[in-house]
Amino acid sequence: MRPPTNVVAKDTPGDAGRSITATWNKSSDDIEGGIVSHYKVFRQSAVEKGWKEIAEVPKGLQSIEDTSVADGVKYYYRVSAVDNAGGVAESFPSPAASSEGNWFNTRRINVLSMLILFFLLVILFMERAKRGLSLFVRKIAGFQAIEEAIGRATEMGRPVLYVPGIDDANNIQTIYSMVILNNVAKMVAKYETPLIVPVCRAFVLPLAEETVRQGYLDAGRPDAYNADNIRYLSDEQFAFTAAVDGIMLRERPAANLFFGSFFAESLILAETGASTGAIQVAGTANIHQLPFFVVACDYTLIGEEFFAATAYLSKEPKLIGTLKGSDWMKLFIIILLVIGSAFETIGIHSFSTWFIVQ
Repeated sequence: MRPPTNVVAKDTPGDAGRSITATWNKSSDDIEGGIVSHYKVFRQSAVEKGWKEIAEVPKGLQSIEDTSVADGVKYYYRVSAVDNAGGVAESFPSPAASSEGNWFNTRRINVLSMLILFFLLVILFMERAKRGLSLFVRKIAGFQAIEEAIGRATEMGRPVLYVPGIDDANNIQTIYSMVILNNVAKMVAKYETPLIVPVCRAFVLPLAEETVRQGYLDAGRPDAYNADNIRYLSDEQFAFTAAVDGIMLRERPAANLFFGSFFAESLILAETGASTGAIQVAGTANIHQLPFFVVACDYTLIGEEFFAATAYLSKEPKLIGTLKGSDWMKLFIIILLVIGSAFETIGIHSFSTWFIVQ
């Protein structure tokens, strides 16, 4: 049996390092009906004593990518053809090769292309929004219900309760919740309805205070702002939950609004609120809590609707640009999926393989 020939080892191009690609010409006995059954690949380096088997590959294959190497160390490779009887034919060792990291990973161009397209779309829609061009954002039923709930609380002469989740000020849902809270503050200021905002984190308290204060100021009613209604209760999850339940039972708010990041307390809060007869609207991006809000609240903003609501309410160009850019990117991905499915159906695979992330 004749051995593989021309074994060559090179640094794998366009990667982050720690990878060498070894190639070889297959044995001339590696043919249909030939005696070669498979190949064994061996490696040696200055820090390894003797040849070490690193891979066993089927016949017909002529390369491997060795990802168990260290950068800057010289390695040598050798390939042995093995026949069905266990006979071995060894190749000559390859020249030395070492790996290193590359500044640009050419195998991730597909990811870079999609990111560039996404950011271009976001920037394009931001600029359109800044110039005052009309960008359609569909109405969200759950959010329209907030004004209805506040109106009902006003008619009944009872307060509105707004809970901005239980996460800290650096959580994206808490930040978006503040945008919604600002708009709720403007509404209650206009109707002269008390607004109670319990918070679970100490760092969220000044954020909520300034948000509500600004809402009253924007509505032209700074005198109606009551700092005592922005209440820090507890950092402990269920202590906070018990305290909010107490507010619901003692002060009987007519509208309960839950917008932010919620966990196990979501059902307790929503069930207690439902038992008082309050109209309830909730929204969270924590999908594991959505079922509890859906069954216990009158309206629920599901997943991304929570983030879309902030753009819908604030009309802020950056939020609208991000929302519209995301929507168009999703449409583009759906079109790619349809085209890819069609190509795969007729046996063309190059289109879909371009999107594989390595």
